[in-house]
Amino acid sequence: MDDRMGELPEYAERVLEVAELIPPGRVMTYGDVAEWLGEGGPRQVGRVMALYGGPVPWWRVVRADGVLLPGHELRALDHYRGEGTPLRDASRAAEGHLPRLDMKRARWDGMAGAGPTDGAVPRDVPHSEEGHNGAHIEQLPPNGGAAGSPATVRGT
Repeated sequence: MDDRMGELPEYAERVLEVAELIPPGRVMTYGDVAEWLGEGGPRQVGRVMALYGGPVPWWRVVRADGVLLPGHELRALDHYRGEGTPLRDASRAAEGHLPRLDMKRARWDGMAGAGPTDGAVPRDVPHSEEGHNGAHIEQLPPNGGAAGSPATVRGT
């Protein structure tokens, strides 16, 4: 991180560090970031991104439903297309006919893998390992944990 981080609250620094870890072509939800950090929640992460997220790849931290960030849809869409982030076509009934993120393919669980499918740990295969903060992270199948939650974190 550069010198601007010295001026931020610690939680904001940590959120922005996670945003910078997300590989091009992949995304994490606000809730995923909070869970990865082991503190806060989607609203807290969203607040940090709204206040301080400009210098980091903000378009990679997204809503769980895959809807593009209101007011920034076209800028985000340019980034997604440039990075090859998986998108779903918009229905004709969708407001503005903008695509959504294909969350099933674009969502990154914080494990190895840089591209939308390159080297990613499949979300439906249970596995576990040590998280970055020493917590034990157990990956669960999509219906094996909390709704929308990529991992269960428990202390060691």
